[in-house]
Amino acid sequence: MKILLANMPWTVGGRQGVRAGSRWPHLKITEEEGYLPFPFFLAYSTSLLKKHNVNVKAIDAIADNMSYAEFFRQLKIFDPDVLFVEVSTPSLKHDLELIEQIKAFSVCKIAIAGPDMDIFNEKFMEENPNIDFALVGEYEFTLLELVQNLENKKPLNKIPGLVFRNKNKIVVNERRTERKPLEEYPWPDRVDFPIYKYHDCPGGIPFPSVQMIATRGCPYLCTFCVWPQLVYSGRNYRARNVKEVVDEMEYCVKKLGFKSVYFDDDTFNIGKKRMLELADELKKRNWNTPWAFMGRSDIVDEEILVRLKEVGLAAVKYGVESGVQEIVDAAEKNLNLKVATRNMQLTKKLGIKMHLTFTLGLPGETRETINQTVNYALFIDPESVQFSIMTPFPGTKFYDMLKKQGMIVNENFSNYDGNTMSVIRTETLSSEDLTRAQRYAYSRWHDHKIKQQRYKNKTPVKLFFDCLREHGLGYTLRHAMNYLYK
Repeated sequence: MKILLANMPWTVGGRQGVRAGSRWPHLKITEEEGYLPFPFFLAYSTSLLKKHNVNVKAIDAIADNMSYAEFFRQLKIFDPDVLFVEVSTPSLKHDLELIEQIKAFSVCKIAIAGPDMDIFNEKFMEENPNIDFALVGEYEFTLLELVQNLENKKPLNKIPGLVFRNKNKIVVNERRTERKPLEEYPWPDRVDFPIYKYHDCPGGIPFPSVQMIATRGCPYLCTFCVWPQLVYSGRNYRARNVKEVVDEMEYCVKKLGFKSVYFDDDTFNIGKKRMLELADELKKRNWNTPWAFMGRSDIVDEEILVRLKEVGLAAVKYGVESGVQEIVDAAEKNLNLKVATRNMQLTKKLGIKMHLTFTLGLPGETRETINQTVNYALFIDPESVQFSIMTPFPGTKFYDMLKKQGMIVNENFSNYDGNTMSVIRTETLSSEDLTRAQRYAYSRWHDHKIKQQRYKNKTPVKLFFDCLREHGLGYTLRHAMNYLYK
């Protein structure tokens, strides 16, 4: 039996989408042109199937910039018995159309999964007869059991997390509640995937950069966050053994030639003891390769940051969402902005570069709070920022809340990407207002960075006369006084 795992092409109006590997599947905009996430679930699944001697091949058509025609050609050449693909909320209509085209020339069974999908049920399967199997949540072991049972002609009704067709009947099995220790997962496959094309380098860490995860899940319960709610079904946080994590880091750098490491965990830096253990292990191995992580700014401190910087920490991504405490609280993020601000300033002082993510359109958002958030981003002044439009993915607490309040104004999932348009409104802002707010935020950010670059390495006297020439005497004198007495 031959199994093909694929991240299918996704291009709309000349814009390329990112799907597998992204906790925020969307069509890319100019500000993130180089961004390309590593498809962790697909890569772990490929590795797991290979470990169990399954005849498996993987294709990442997005990473390989593969045309639709070339993807179909590759599919015909391999001629799989089962084609397994990841889909997502904003790409779902597009993906189902592709599957329909595939069914026109192939008799393979179609299996799908989607980390942000919570609609795989009897109704979905009835409406989409081209789908033979749907896998819910963390799917690696579900897929392995499905392949093994198909190959051995065993019943499928005992496989947790599986929805399937049994003749004319749709069978929805129980959800998979058992969480395997992460040590039972082989390292993700880096043979079938074009590993040197993936790009997520916060703070400009050297490329090629390998993307890794050291944990799964998150103990926090932000109402909007997709993976903890839909993939891990709540607070199912678990962490890998620190020594094994560093083993993989060493392998990727020494054997595969990567020049940096980025940890794309939901929240990498949970537990001070664990962070210091990681610092000790890296120091023991004389680690000197730059690395970065995605985490929370409220749970770091000076000791953690100093120790991690000593062993190569070069950059961090912090999720902030808003510069207004009331908005952060409404999202149930459990983040103290005063503490977070202090720690971000400390991060900057230590020379660790930052990428901050903000979300526009959370409950209670107004023009004033959006302006405050942009001002806050300029005040912290990280190396880079992301301003996304709040998107309520089906199955999240945020979606259910907005649905009940009548705040969702667009039910077309193709628009649920947080970049194309807003699909929600707030009590004081229309969806059009929120769409414009993203452009406004990026415009102010770009102006801020252009001015910084323009005035970089200039003496106070030169700055004074440049400002005088551009803005006049009154403006220049006011800012000169602020500069002298700050």
